Amino acid sequence: MSPRVRDSQSRRVDAKNLRVLNKSKPLIVVLSGPSGTGKSTIVDRLLAGNRRFVESISATTRPKRRGERDKRDYYFLSHEQFRNKSKRGEFIETVRLFGEYYGTPKDSVEAALKKEKTVLFDIDINGGRAIKRWRKDAVLIFIMPPSLKALEQRLRGRKSESAASLKQRLARSLKEMKNWTKYDYVVCNDDLEQTVALIDAIIKAESQKVARCGTISFPSEE
Repeated sequence: MSPRVRDSQSRRVDAKNLRVLNKSKPLIVVLSGPSGTGKSTIVDRLLAGNRRFVESISATTRPKRRGERDKRDYYFLSHEQFRNKSKRGEFIETVRLFGEYYGTPKDSVEAALKKEKTVLFDIDINGGRAIKRWRKDAVLIFIMPPSLKALEQRLRGRKSESAASLKQRLARSLKEMKNWTKYDYVVCNDDLEQTVALIDAIIKAESQKVARCGTISFPSEE
């Protein structure tokens, strides 16, 4: 039997055949983009297709909506609980929207990475950049709509926006899209199946980057 050498990232080298066996490494993957670009649907498809993926769950102070469950949809906290956790530095990033707070807990992300899970984030641009500052190796993917017209049609299809609200949301979307160059990748979601396949391929390629491989110790020549 040929001796084998293990490196810090659990890649194996067959000493006789010099064959390196691949092993995917856990990543932090951020998906950002305007509302209506299909980020949530993309994350759901990725989760369904790979048991090594998990979605980051945010904490919030907003009231629980019908059908939502604590620790599944959000970690629901009181304002006091949220402030105390924030003071202790337990969030990667926080944001205040419409009088309520949202944040990304560090401990759950770190626990998932220790279990060798790739953590997916559906988060806005500011949150994505905060995660990148926290972990330089985080992979940031910007989801772009095929066009503003297509985005408007998707938002109208929800039938949850007034004319004034829709106009404001589209203006905000245009502003968000101008930040795409601050991300590592940009993917246009004009076909859901192709988009999911492309993002899955990006994740697999990122997992095999030399910078993530640690050190492979080859046996000395006999």
